[in-house]
This record gives sequence, C-alpha cells and structure tokens, in this order.
Amino acid sequence: MASRRAGHQRAPWERRTSRPVHVTRWIEVRQDEVVRPDGSVGYYDHVVLPGSVTVLAVDGGGLVAVTSQWIYTHGGFQWRLPGGAIDAGDQGPEDAARRELAEETGATARTWELLGVVHGADSATNHRDHVFRASGLIHGPAHLEPTEADLEVSWLPFEEAVAMVLRGEIHHAGSTFALLAAAAGA
Repeated sequence: MASRRAGHQRAPWERRTSRPVHVTRWIEVRQDEVVRPDGSVGYYDHVVLPGSVTVLAVDGGGLVAVTSQWIYTHGGFQWRLPGGAIDAGDQGPEDAARRELAEETGATARTWELLGVVHGADSATNHRDHVFRASGLIHGPAHLEPTEADLEVSWLPFEEAVAMVLRGEIHHAGSTFALLAAAAGA
C-alpha cells in the first residue's frame, strides 16, 4: 500500500527570482521565475494577500452570528460568519478575530478556540483564513466601518446555519469550514 505522503518525496519548486507586477494597499501580484519539479523553467504568477479571520460566534442559547453583505467580487449579497483581514495593528489572528467580532456584531467573547486554517484558491494566492470559535459572548453595540454600511447581522440557531451550508446558501470557505467542523464535533 502506497504512503499518502509518497508524493512529497519529490523535489519542491525552486524560486529563482520574484518581482512585483502590481501593488496596491490590499494586494500584490507577483511573477516568480521558477524551476518546476520536472526541472523545466517557467513563470508562476500569483497574488499575495494578507491573512484573514472568520469567527463562529455561538451565544449561550446556541444562536450563531451570521452576516449578510454585498460582496463586490461576487456581484451579490452573501451570507457568511463575521470576519475580515488581519490588519497591521493586530497582534495576530486571534487579535484580529476579537476585533472583527466586536466591530461587526458588538459581541466580545470569553473563550476562543482555533478551529483551523483554510487555504483558499491555492493555485492563485497564498491567502490563509484563520477560523475561530468564540463563546461566552457578551453583547454590545457594533462599530461598523464605512465599507460595512450594508452589513446586517442575524442570530440564527446553529442547526439553521449548518442547514444553510448544506443548501448552498453559505458559500464563503471559512464560514462553511467553521460550521461543518463544529457540526462534526471539532
């Protein structure tokens, strides 16, 4: 029986050079000259993004914070759990998760647990979404940023949020991961 890790014995890609092609405040597009595992030389274009966080916030009654907001890149409203980018001022992913939860829902949490890290669009970007479960919630007022003026928060039964994933109503990778991992007992 072949080992699941057998494929990892090959030589990794080698980066010869890397240059920025386009840089903004939020993204950087890079082109790397690489040597592929087969020895051929080529280019690999990719997007460098800051990390992000997604928060599965569950209150004492089993209700989950689910947001709805227009997502420009997808051209429509999208259901997802609270979250956002890890900012330069954040001490790390958990600090960003605490900030995002408070900004979007007004809630703070006594207990934090890292559920995992989701790698989205691996062939195109280095993006990592750090997914947390927050409990022991204390509710307060939200502090939305101007870009979140259309964000609405709904507190739904956990089972209903999971059903929304299974019906294809929640598409966001970090949100679906969080809800399904929690439903599976993670």
